[in-house]
Amino acid sequence: MLDLNVLRKSPELLKEKLKNRFSDIDVEHLIKEDETIRKLKSEIDGLLSKRNKLSREVGKRKSKGEKADDLIQNVNEIGENIKQLEESYNEKHSSFMHKWLLVPNMIDDSVPIGKTEDDNVEVRKWGKVKQFDFKPKEHFELAKELDILDFERAAKLSGSRFVVYKGKGALLERALINFMLDLHTKKHKYTEIIPPYIVNEEVMVGSGQFPKFKDEAYSVEGQYLIPTAEVPLVNLHREEFLQEEQLPIKYVAYTACFRKEAGSYGRDVKGIIRQHQFNKVELVKFTSPENSYQELEDLTKDAEEVLQLLELPYRVVTLSSGDIGFSAAKTYDIEVWLPGQNRYREISSCSNTLDFQARRASIKVKGKNKKPYFPHTLNGSGIAVGRCLVAVLENYQNKDGSITIPKNLRDYFGDDTIR
Repeated sequence: MLDLNVLRKSPELLKEKLKNRFSDIDVEHLIKEDETIRKLKSEIDGLLSKRNKLSREVGKRKSKGEKADDLIQNVNEIGENIKQLEESYNEKHSSFMHKWLLVPNMIDDSVPIGKTEDDNVEVRKWGKVKQFDFKPKEHFELAKELDILDFERAAKLSGSRFVVYKGKGALLERALINFMLDLHTKKHKYTEIIPPYIVNEEVMVGSGQFPKFKDEAYSVEGQYLIPTAEVPLVNLHREEFLQEEQLPIKYVAYTACFRKEAGSYGRDVKGIIRQHQFNKVELVKFTSPENSYQELEDLTKDAEEVLQLLELPYRVVTLSSGDIGFSAAKTYDIEVWLPGQNRYREISSCSNTLDFQARRASIKVKGKNKKPYFPHTLNGSGIAVGRCLVAVLENYQNKDGSITIPKNLRDYFGDDTIR
């Protein structure tokens, strides 16, 4: 969540940032609501002070054996007024905070202004796109012929947009997970976490998922299946004070992720590009404010190295203001080349959220000068496992329908080919 001082002291800046996000949030209405709430709080504080003063006077009179009925009546009347005002305050404050939680993060000045993904700006490319001497197939065609992904049986079990990984398909998914975890823990020095897959509502609010994306979450008896490991990882230090010398804190976690994908019907209905349940290795950092943008560059490179070691061509793009996520101030998308689709597809998003999530989750740092501050949080897929499997199948397919396993993955997979 944004600092309320942005609304109170820099409303024009907030309006400009929201305009660049193509948001229709009414800033003037928020200003009026905030002013009303602060006025109510001032009235309540004034009455509390008056009641305390009268209560002390009642005590003085009684200690002298004097009557204080008139003062007691005034104290009781003020108490009733306070009760009514507090009810109004609590109702208006709750309504305002719900709206304030729906205000997205302010984008960085380096973010390109544009409405859609077509306005994203390419930063760099890596790897050479392979030229096939045959028409490359899409991953679901290859998987069906190799009998390694089963969509029909998954549909019987759970409905559409689920998959059963089978035999060498399950082995390849597991090999990719272990490969990524080893890279990030051993070389990049992230601490591995295995978090719960079910979290409470406060945790979803803390990471910025709620209330904005509540309709996309799967609920389980008042709790929620995680849409990404970012949610529990960011909230690991919820309502805690971190020590400045601990920063940066770096976490990595493999989890299954669960999303209803509301509003995406008709998109990527074939294959495993867009599933309700999918596997992902996630990276999360807690950093000092002055270092967070350099840490974003480093986190993005950590995610890129997965694709480099697997020799999968990709490009990095900066997301435009209309395509960037709710909590992010700046995001790089890593897009892997899929020859079956003849296009680049997102396989990782790496974002700096500044102090947006730390404020929501009440995470602070004890600075060396004893003054507490909110750390910056960053997150990125390191990387989406299912989409990486897609990229391996399509980029390493052979004319006879077999799949060559990337060299750096063979020790994890235990073979050099899927036939």
